[in-house]
Amino acid sequence: MSIQANRDRHSVLADLMDWMGAPGMEPQVRVEEWVEGDRRIIRADIPGVDPTKDIQLTVEGGMLHLRGQRRAETHDQHRSEIRYGSFARVIALPSGTRAEDVAADYSHGVLTVSMPAGRGGGSQSIPITSGEQSSSSDGSSAS
Repeated sequence: MSIQANRDRHSVLADLMDWMGAPGMEPQVRVEEWVEGDRRIIRADIPGVDPTKDIQLTVEGGMLHLRGQRRAETHDQHRSEIRYGSFARVIALPSGTRAEDVAADYSHGVLTVSMPAGRGGGSQSIPITSGEQSSSSDGSSAS
C-alpha cells in the first residue's frame, strides 16, 4: 500500500535543505491556515522569540509579510539543533484584506493571525478569445 504526501516539490526540497543545515538557508516558518466562521486563521510556530521585539507583520499588495529573528543564547558546553537567525514568510491574503482587518496574537510560541475570510471566490468561467475569424452569418467561412 502506498501513501501519497500532499506536499509540493519546493516544500520537500526546502525541508531537505533545512534538515541538512544548508548554508544561506533561512529557518523555515511553518504555518497552517483554516477558515473558522467568517474569519481566516493563520497559525505559525515561532518559539523562542519576543513578539514585541523580534516579529514584524505587514500587509503589502494583498500579501501578509512575516519577518523576524530568533536570537541565539550563549551557554557553556553548548550543543544546539535549534536554528537561529532571521526568518521570513509571505502568505497570500483574501481579496480586499486591509491591514486594519488583521489581528495578531502570540502565545506559548505560537503566532495566530486572523482576518475576514473573504468572499470565497467560487468558480467562474472565463471566456477565451481567439485571433482566428469565426464563420460569417451566411454559413460561409473566411479563408
